[in-house]
Amino acid sequence: MEELFTLTPACDTVLTYMKTLVNNTYQVLRCLRGAGVVSGQNLSRRLGISRVGVWKHVQELRRQGYCIESSPTGYRLLSAPDLLLPGEFPGWEDRIYHFHEVDSTMRIARELARGDAEEGTLVLAESQSQGRGRLDRVWLSPPGGIYLTLVTRPKISPALATRVSLVASVSVATALRENLGVPACVKWPNDVLVGGRKVCGILAEMEAEPDAVRYINIGIGVNVNTPADPQLPAAVSLVELVGRPVDRREVTMRIVTDLLRRLRELTSASCLNIWRELSGTIGREVCVRQDNETICGVAVDIQESGALVVQAADGRRTAVVAGDCTYEGT
Repeated sequence: MEELFTLTPACDTVLTYMKTLVNNTYQVLRCLRGAGVVSGQNLSRRLGISRVGVWKHVQELRRQGYCIESSPTGYRLLSAPDLLLPGEFPGWEDRIYHFHEVDSTMRIARELARGDAEEGTLVLAESQSQGRGRLDRVWLSPPGGIYLTLVTRPKISPALATRVSLVASVSVATALRENLGVPACVKWPNDVLVGGRKVCGILAEMEAEPDAVRYINIGIGVNVNTPADPQLPAAVSLVELVGRPVDRREVTMRIVTDLLRRLRELTSASCLNIWRELSGTIGREVCVRQDNETICGVAVDIQESGALVVQAADGRRTAVVAGDCTYEGT
């Protein structure tokens, strides 16, 4: 699904039908990948659909940007578009909602989560017109970046929800380090930095009962192949860091699969230990601005809840649950 839409209860049947069509289309794509020329008859037999049906699915793939050559002997996949289409994530097609442009992936994911979308449902956009970060700040979302929201349903107490953002930042930093060799670090509460410049922002949104989480949607925006903006010197993109275009599909899949794995270990001490190892905040002189006060001192640790522990010059320690954290070089 690639067009803007607003979900309503009446959409359920339509969405199920559309998902069936999508699955058939991507089954054709799977058969064509790395297979050379595949005859229409072969595709028809393998997928249990008519040759006319095969042709319609090929036309749909072409509409999405796949270059597929037709000949008397069959079809051959020549190239795929540089888009985060469901077909670029084999095995995940039926849980991905892709948009060329959307106001906000968080809005779409919120409606999906309220409609009982399963954990692992992923909303992807090539660009956003109303992307937002923490404190309702604008997150510029031009083509070339990764803009996603992942629906999660962790079985945790709402008191541990802060850990989700920490774990998400670890997944992003780990992906950039291991896939690209980029020395990414995490900044409390939910940013990923390289050399003090922001490469990724994370936003988590929760709906919960007093004793249980209903869902936590995790929004992630990564500057990937976006050009440098002189007006945003505190930001950096991966293409600047590695000196070549980066495969967005590979980075997206690595982040999402790593994050889902880490969320299963959310209540263990190890998830916080890894954050500490990757932290660019611990040991720094920081100032955390809140609505009514600013707390300054040395960031010495994070608590089990994910709160940042700041030690003032007089030795007094304060656990900060939320706020805007700044330190030299950021």
